[in-house]
Amino acid sequence: MKIGLMGLGTVGKGVVHVINQNGDSIEKRIGEKIEIKKILVKDAEKKRSPLVEGKLVLDPMEILNDDEIDVVVEVMGKEHPALEYIKKALENGKSVVTANKEVIARHGKELIKLANEKKVSLLYEASVGGGIPIIRPLKQCLAANKIYEVKGILNGTTNYILSEMKDRGMSFEGVLKEAQQKGYAELDPTDDIEGFDAARKLAILCTLSFNKYVVPDDIYTKGISSISKEDIKYAQELGYTIKLIAYGKIYENEKLEAWVHPVMISKESPLNGVNGVYNAILIEGNAVGRLMFYGQGAGMMPTASAVVADIIDVVNHIPGKNGYEDADIIPIQDTVSKYYIRLIALDKPGVMSKITGILGNEGISLVSVVQKEVHEDAAEIVLITHHANTGRIFKALDEIKNLHEIYKVASIIRVEED
Repeated sequence: MKIGLMGLGTVGKGVVHVINQNGDSIEKRIGEKIEIKKILVKDAEKKRSPLVEGKLVLDPMEILNDDEIDVVVEVMGKEHPALEYIKKALENGKSVVTANKEVIARHGKELIKLANEKKVSLLYEASVGGGIPIIRPLKQCLAANKIYEVKGILNGTTNYILSEMKDRGMSFEGVLKEAQQKGYAELDPTDDIEGFDAARKLAILCTLSFNKYVVPDDIYTKGISSISKEDIKYAQELGYTIKLIAYGKIYENEKLEAWVHPVMISKESPLNGVNGVYNAILIEGNAVGRLMFYGQGAGMMPTASAVVADIIDVVNHIPGKNGYEDADIIPIQDTVSKYYIRLIALDKPGVMSKITGILGNEGISLVSVVQKEVHEDAAEIVLITHHANTGRIFKALDEIKNLHEIYKVASIIRVEED
């Protein structure tokens, strides 16, 4: 089985290493040798491992048009030109293995259709959760179930930041800078901290879990850049931990709820103990009940492990086919949740009655209220609501923002007991 590897960055190097290190045992297991024939790089003169000597090419067509190459492995990242290379490979009758969550989340429907037409496989285990096996279990092991809920921590960067803020009392900005220095966060961390990376992964999980095609643009997405150390402190005082949660659910009417949002989770939640750069995914099925998948969501070797496992599946002729109906996503305004709200307000009589009056007019009642002095004329007000319609929460907050006594609506975080 000859493969063409497109990309020799962190994951690409890992794929080379895994095939070299475990090639003999893989061959004994599947009865066929896996050989990397060609590797696409940008710079052929760069000093590299002897393992890739004689395999480097600069022209993608040397891989895409090579009749001896059975499988194209795309680990370049970014949407373009990876999308075009994947389409060309499929059109040429080659199976494709990719770790590209952006391409799969945005273009999976057309690529899966093309793979089906050409009777080849499109496999993407490494696109969600790095080394955590989740795509394959959803397609195969859990195929007898009706999956009705998926929930998880899908981004290691944001989980690391929130974990460090909780454990060390640091500010968001301080931990982010540290994460960038350690290589846990990109120089431009927008995709991670604003929740876009988690939304792409959630789109893939929802599509597979519910058999409904979901794209990231359909998912309401809010990141963690507004989370302060004060929010972390209040969460702990109230018995919660803040995590960036990706959530998907299908209802009996076939409508879907899907969002990415900071959430205060209880200390009894299985996700509470998921810290640092680790990821975890909870799956609820009608036959199997609740399952949790846990592990490193990124990194050279975990991701390479998932990529090579997909290559093995191609050798074993395990199909990667599927077809999905378009999803009907419930607007975020129609969802229901408890909410944590932190306000900075003028410290004077009558302010609280105005706030509770506005909330009451929208049918929103409160579980708890905490008020603390921040400065001489300002107070910090922390509210926990009962379950309420999100649209009504948003409407009330828009009205509260316009009160001249309100300096700032500092935070709004979902609250879950489980």
